[in-house]
Amino acid sequence: MVAINVLRLVIALGLATVQATQFWHNTGTKAGWDTFTHEDKGTVDEVTDIVYKGTTALRMTQVYDSSYSGRYHSEAVKFNAYQKGNTGFYGFAFRLQDNWQFDPAQEFNLAQFIADFSDLNCGEYYMPSSMVWIVGDQLQTRVKYGDVCPTTNQKTKSFTNLKKVTSGAWHRVEIQASWKSDNTGFFKLWYDGEKVVEAYNLPTTVGDGRYFQFRVGLYANGWHDHGYEGTQGTRHVWYDQIAAGSAFQDADLNGWDTSS
Repeated sequence: MVAINVLRLVIALGLATVQATQFWHNTGTKAGWDTFTHEDKGTVDEVTDIVYKGTTALRMTQVYDSSYSGRYHSEAVKFNAYQKGNTGFYGFAFRLQDNWQFDPAQEFNLAQFIADFSDLNCGEYYMPSSMVWIVGDQLQTRVKYGDVCPTTNQKTKSFTNLKKVTSGAWHRVEIQASWKSDNTGFFKLWYDGEKVVEAYNLPTTVGDGRYFQFRVGLYANGWHDHGYEGTQGTRHVWYDQIAAGSAFQDADLNGWDTSS
């Protein structure tokens, strides 16, 4: 009885520690992923010459092809990252190639949460909810909400021009999201340790409750959606220290043990 009363007092005073649970992590290897996407000439390679921490990283490559009309994904995919009602933290490190050409008319996606809705037969197949991308050298992110079908009922809230992204250097991204389809959700994003998005009381995902995947990798969506610009038709992005869990320390790239 005394022990129970002590526990009640600890909780009442806010002294109880929430146990973090890192349910998945990857140290820049091809092991442990559920699948990969590498369309047309795109590749996903495990490398040892450029890493954020440890001995390996993933290098994602896409090559522009004027005779190709499809999309340009080169991504590592983890299934069942979230579903409506969950709250979680997600983190990754990325590095653009040294000579990355920043064209203000070009955008490149770096990570996304996405689900397959082809069974609904409404013209929507794989649909992303939240994404992290760059336009020129500016970091962007978004949330998507509303009904999947019809697609005209889908709505997005974007957070643009958050920070300048530099080439040839590693950058860190951590996300915390309360995935709700009503106005009780929240969304936060840290870039290189600085919180650049903190939005409360908003919907953060669509009403359908199926699981979304978490993908990190280069998706040259600008080439497909807006056309090729500039003179750099081969793009490389490296990824390392990808993780997800229930507390910030699970996704903090400098906070979790790479040996586990």
